Amino acid sequence: MAQEQLMQSEKLASIGQLAAGVAHEINNPIGYIFSNFNTLTNYIDSLFDMLTAYEGAEPAVKDAATRASLEAMREKVELDFLKEDIPVLMSESKEGIVRVRKIVQDLKDFSRVHGSQDWQWANLHQGIDSTLNIVSNEVKYKADVVKQYGEIPDIECLPSQINQVVMNMLVNAAHAIGSERGTITIRTEPLGERVLLEISDTGSGISKENLSRIFDPFFTTKPVGQGTGLGLSLSYGIIQKHNGQIEVDSEPGRGTRFRIVLPVNHVPAEGEEAAKPQEAATS
Repeated sequence: MAQEQLMQSEKLASIGQLAAGVAHEINNPIGYIFSNFNTLTNYIDSLFDMLTAYEGAEPAVKDAATRASLEAMREKVELDFLKEDIPVLMSESKEGIVRVRKIVQDLKDFSRVHGSQDWQWANLHQGIDSTLNIVSNEVKYKADVVKQYGEIPDIECLPSQINQVVMNMLVNAAHAIGSERGTITIRTEPLGERVLLEISDTGSGISKENLSRIFDPFFTTKPVGQGTGLGLSLSYGIIQKHNGQIEVDSEPGRGTRFRIVLPVNHVPAEGEEAAKPQEAATS
């Protein structure tokens, strides 16, 4: 079990480095596109202003053949339609660029490769939101996500590993929901020197005989090739590493609820460095 956790931890670090590297490589060209797009928008506005001026001057053209040629060209290019459609296309394109930039930022937040294995202060809600964005395709077609965020403090943790736990819980919740659209509820609550993270779903639930085994390495109820059975065992190990607790409550047909309790302050092991106070995240 310890060796499996070590292997998964190393794999997690590698995935985090890969995600951050990809995010960095995408971020630069996205910056160019975003900058050029704003310039292009200004150019198009100027061209539209010039077109409007030309249209205003068109009646002053005395040559009938020239006026007819201009009118024919206007109809050929469907100028009135273009003047309506181009701003819509530009707006949709800008939304797409902003969306890509947000995904890149979420990848960076998710991986936290700069000291991804260092304990640091992190905003749990920001981590959840970033992870939700990353697993959006897994969740959005299966369930509505309800957030019930409490007023919790930042916690001292390994952010990329906590994000991995949240990802495992969300993906499992989505997979547990059948053909009818369900609900995934994410709730947080302060518990003195600890914080509560609860993720529940309206899925198929877990049978009693499987409930006691879900944290076992390689245990899965998914068809062959669709699950390694390591997600929940890895999550259990991560929460234990944080001196936290993870519990599950479920019954067939009534959904599943995972309850995670994490300490606000990490107690460093011998030779381990604590998070620096000045690195505390802002809420």
